[in-house]
Amino acid sequence: MEEEPSDVIVLSAISQGAKKFDKISKKTRISHQELESLLQQLEDKGLIRVVEKKGFFGPKKEIILTDKGNKELEERRFELQQNWNQMVEIWKSGDKQKLQQHMEDNKSLIPSMMFMGIMDMMMFSTMISFMGLAMTSFIPDQYMDNQDMGHDTSSHDSGHDSGQDFSGGDFHGDGGPGDMGGFDVNF
Repeated sequence: MEEEPSDVIVLSAISQGAKKFDKISKKTRISHQELESLLQQLEDKGLIRVVEKKGFFGPKKEIILTDKGNKELEERRFELQQNWNQMVEIWKSGDKQKLQQHMEDNKSLIPSMMFMGIMDMMMFSTMISFMGLAMTSFIPDQYMDNQDMGHDTSSHDSGHDSGQDFSGGDFHGDGGPGDMGGFDVNF
């Protein structure tokens, strides 16, 4: 199994306004040691850079996305959205084995989908129930205790203004598995 793509979670956190190491660490729940390594890799690839700004108490350092970093994040967001859409289509087809296999094959992408708000958690929960599994089968423990993962509760601005809707699937009660009787489950 491939390693969880934490780099895209870090890029997303920065794009959502976490510009300091401690804020990125808190928001992403990535250990300080792993985060240091990831930030260095992202900087080496030219996806982020550290800028020094004047602050009230002297200079302060912030981490920002480069143009290349923004482009990479949008490409990864698109790929994750495509993967989520595929998962929804498999679920709608009613093929439990195919859905479970798809989820197993893409298990490492699920935290990124959650963090970036691509995955509709209500629908994902329904999918898991449909297969008779527990959420813990697909979501790492570090993300299980907070449903607001990736979302700063002090602000509703996601920092993302592309005009595209990445809020998850488009299920509106079409008679597929888990049909909610025409209710919109994209909360």
